[in-house]
Amino acid sequence: MAKIILALALAAQALVPTRTALKSTNVRANARSEMTMAADGGVVLIGVAADSGCGKSTFMRRLTGIFGGTNVGPLGGGFDNGGWETNTLVSDTTTVICLDDYHLNDRGGRKVTGRTALDLAENNFDLMYEQLKELKAGNAIKKPIYNHVNGTLDTPEEITPTQIVIVEGLHPMADPRVRELLDFSLYLDITDDVKFAWKIQRDMVERGHSLESIQQSIEARKPDFDAFVAPQRGDADVVIQVLPTDLIPDEKEGKVLKVKFIQKEGKANFDPAYLFDEGSTIEWTPCGKKLTCSYPGIKFAYGPDEFLGNDVTVLEMDGKFDNLQELIYVESHLSNTATKFYGELTQQMIKMGDSPGSDNGTGTGAADRGRIATPSFRAGFFQTLASLKIREFYEKLSGVEVEVEAPAKVAA
Repeated sequence: MAKIILALALAAQALVPTRTALKSTNVRANARSEMTMAADGGVVLIGVAADSGCGKSTFMRRLTGIFGGTNVGPLGGGFDNGGWETNTLVSDTTTVICLDDYHLNDRGGRKVTGRTALDLAENNFDLMYEQLKELKAGNAIKKPIYNHVNGTLDTPEEITPTQIVIVEGLHPMADPRVRELLDFSLYLDITDDVKFAWKIQRDMVERGHSLESIQQSIEARKPDFDAFVAPQRGDADVVIQVLPTDLIPDEKEGKVLKVKFIQKEGKANFDPAYLFDEGSTIEWTPCGKKLTCSYPGIKFAYGPDEFLGNDVTVLEMDGKFDNLQELIYVESHLSNTATKFYGELTQQMIKMGDSPGSDNGTGTGAADRGRIATPSFRAGFFQTLASLKIREFYEKLSGVEVEVEAPAKVAA
């Protein structure tokens, strides 16, 4: 009992903001000017792939938060302060680049070619490769801008890289030259059934679209998605896969989900997270007295597997529970989570407790504060774990430590 009280106390203390900074032998990075890289390089390049509406934006917030970045916002301020459209987000520690900026044609041009933006032929991979190679070497670039508001290609903007550059979009691993530049890659994989349920919730319930128009929209994109985007799953170091639950027969609404955290074996500087006993095959239904779980409850699984020709380790969560602070009970049974203090995974989840989650159309927001009964939580749990693992990977690769100030200890 004392252990549980201690755990919950630490989780509550996690509501207090922590101070995070990057440090090395000669550099303590507390400002963006100190984080920009000189021509000698040292940039760590991370790729995040997903279809539209699959949670890339929320994952960017989680990942930049794990690295301790502050002042996250559009480069130059966007329309409000800079007077132009920009897709680039910067913080003191990270630069996030949207690969839509490398579309070959504007919206009008694609109407002429008859191709979608998912088609590899509609993306300028030569320029993408050359510019990401320059960023990785620590050099500034003049990157094009794809204006999502009016569908035009705007005046290029200058990007000066920080030590961590994240490229997100439809195709970060599609070109072998670009893929070779990436130090770490992640794919957010939302299965067709779940994607359809989420899109109905957003477009039919909230936007008044018909069921037929939603189905036509999904089916129109599906051939190009299957041909040009989905194959990148096999190249990713980590895949976060969202599927229908196995706990409720024929559940179609996407409100209860199963999420898999698929980790490729043999990745240098990356040790897969595991449940209880590394290498074993385990199913675990947590004690109902220690987790507040409404129907249908929650179930975890762990073990080795094969995924698209790769040997992988898989962590799985199916179902839901209601009290976010009780997550520390689950966290205490996981190993290799890359946390720096007891309860850090729970702390990071609490910090994002008011987030809409995965931008999945469920409408989850502040109204659901304190109750984690939505798809965004399950994806958020593994997005947070992935962010911690990427931070650990960055530290091992770069030799730069991300320093985190833990909450004060509480007496048992």
